[in-house]
Amino acid sequence: MVSQRAIFVDAGFLLAVGGTQAAGTSLRSAFRVDFEKLIEGIMKCTEEHSGLEVLRTYWYDASKDALFTDQHKQIGLLPGVKVRVGRISFNGEQKGVDLKLGLDLVGVARNRAASVAYLVSGDDDLAEAVEEAQDLGMKVVLVGVADSAHRLGVMSVAEHLALRVDSIITLTAELIDECFTKIVQEAPRPAPLVPAHTGHPLPRPVPKPAASVAKPGPPTRPLHYAPQRSHPEETHLVYSSGGAGASFVTEDSPMDVAQDVGESVAASWYGLVSQG
Repeated sequence: MVSQRAIFVDAGFLLAVGGTQAAGTSLRSAFRVDFEKLIEGIMKCTEEHSGLEVLRTYWYDASKDALFTDQHKQIGLLPGVKVRVGRISFNGEQKGVDLKLGLDLVGVARNRAASVAYLVSGDDDLAEAVEEAQDLGMKVVLVGVADSAHRLGVMSVAEHLALRVDSIITLTAELIDECFTKIVQEAPRPAPLVPAHTGHPLPRPVPKPAASVAKPGPPTRPLHYAPQRSHPEETHLVYSSGGAGASFVTEDSPMDVAQDVGESVAASWYGLVSQG
């Protein structure tokens, strides 16, 4: 087996731990990372520990449809760095990253390409791959971020994984502070109270309908219409054959009859109006 070291970095784990320490959150939009300085710091830390030459640094991350982003291309162009990309599921979880890392770890050990593997991760799903590489003659060293308050001495590392590696080393807090920078979001400006003029004319006020005029009611005092009946100067005698002998009766003139009818009609009309 060649006496050199290989570095395996779970980017999802490293960025989450570093972002939480620097910005208080694992959301990548909340902080910036100096990837070149971060990878150089990891290489320096592992070199001081083993003194061996480096085979390469494997960088494992995830993206939509497992496609390289501009950030992945930037990291992949660094000397001695190989980027391996898994995919992100619909609920934001990484898929295929642990599998790629485990297969590469065992493959390097099987090909005897390196004698020591430095693993930057905290996922207990890698425990079986670690044991397989050890069975092939490789030493596996866990690299974490120092946390004196944790009983393992490192942040966010599964105990199942920590118990299976050969040893544990830590990155300095100064390296995390230098490589991770919190992004300060500007406070949103308050919206204007008065809406901007759109150029459209304001609607004209709708005039109120005029009050309806009530119909005049019937007069409070009745109208008295009693035209005087004219008295004709002469009467007409009409012959009537009734009974045993003939008799004569006085007959009204046509004008008298018309006057009587008119008075009757006028009286009926006034009664209807005054009742309604």
